[in-house]
Amino acid sequence: MKSDHGAGAISRRHLLAGAAGSAVLVTLRPAGAAPANRTETTESAIRRFAGDAEIRSGRVSLDLPPLVENGNTVPLTVSVESPMTEADHVRRIGVFNEKNPQPNVVTLHLGPRAGRAHVATRIRLADTQRITAIAEMSDGTYWSASADAIVTLAACLEG
Repeated sequence: MKSDHGAGAISRRHLLAGAAGSAVLVTLRPAGAAPANRTETTESAIRRFAGDAEIRSGRVSLDLPPLVENGNTVPLTVSVESPMTEADHVRRIGVFNEKNPQPNVVTLHLGPRAGRAHVATRIRLADTQRITAIAEMSDGTYWSASADAIVTLAACLEG
């Protein structure tokens, strides 16, 4: 079957092949290339999240293994003590790290309909470091918890 696409038209097959080739070219780096510079500190990422508000310890529970064999897949659980009602609930949870290329691992947006403030996921860790979780409550207060993870096989390294 022959299709008339007009002069200069690109077939779907050529477009997809070109896009796949571009994706590969973007992600490949020459051997021995220097890793990308970390453009933001953990403290500045936390300040971008919480502004000038006081961040108190408590109400947040951060669970991750203290010894991680492989930084490519690290289980992480964050829970926040909250009734999750319209008057008292968690608005956001931010997770931050010290040594990954990007200091803000994830920002989660919640509301009273979430039922409970409990999130479990897996993250990548570039090296042994401290992870901090901060919860923004509906009353404007911020609560946090931190945990250290020793990583024996690093992930997230750009190079």
